[in-house]
Amino acid sequence: MGRAYQNRKESMAKTADQKTKVYSKYAREIYVSAKSGGTDPSGNLALRGLIERAKKDQVPAHVIEKAIDKAKGSGGEDFSVARYEGFGPGNCMVIIECLTDNPNRTFGDVRHCFTKTKCKIGTQGSVSHMFDHCAILAFKGSDEEAILEALMSADVDVTDIENENDMITVFTPHTEYAKAKQALVENLGEIDFEVDTIQFLAQTTTAINDEDQPMFERFLDLLNDLDDVQNVYHNVE
Repeated sequence: MGRAYQNRKESMAKTADQKTKVYSKYAREIYVSAKSGGTDPSGNLALRGLIERAKKDQVPAHVIEKAIDKAKGSGGEDFSVARYEGFGPGNCMVIIECLTDNPNRTFGDVRHCFTKTKCKIGTQGSVSHMFDHCAILAFKGSDEEAILEALMSADVDVTDIENENDMITVFTPHTEYAKAKQALVENLGEIDFEVDTIQFLAQTTTAINDEDQPMFERFLDLLNDLDDVQNVYHNVE
């Protein structure tokens, strides 16, 4: 599995407009997590992880607080998760995760990104079977055997565990996220997670040739410009 999660890390925002998009994506995700799992981060580990990631990405505290306060109230937007799959430039495999209050609009916008770059949007399951839906937790440490033992004692299904340059990375199925994080915190105390996320990791990678590279980059730019798009996963090296 390796350090594949680094492949989908977005480059740092360099303009106010880009930063606003990052803030908006975090605010929407925090709102949905707080609305569905509770507004108290100590009892909602997914929300806690989101807040920690947002802070590391320099999202202002008032943006985070506003999203949580919004979730405390009744009503509000009714966002739902939408996931689209398909084949991008160079026949690479792509999964797009969205949070939307209008699935028809979002599907049309995402499909437009495919057609504009001469790519093909697929049906559900067309490429996702070639990805692992994983929880990834990385933190400073060196004793991977002790970490593995703690996780197994908590009945966590560990897919893989790595130790590189005094950095432990734990991979579990996405359904084990809360249990794995809870077990780590209980055994190690407060942890400063370098990576704390749930995402899709490609089982195999593909190379994009020089001819397809510009179109691939344009494809990603078009998707990332959509407000409803939260994450884009692909299998490009």
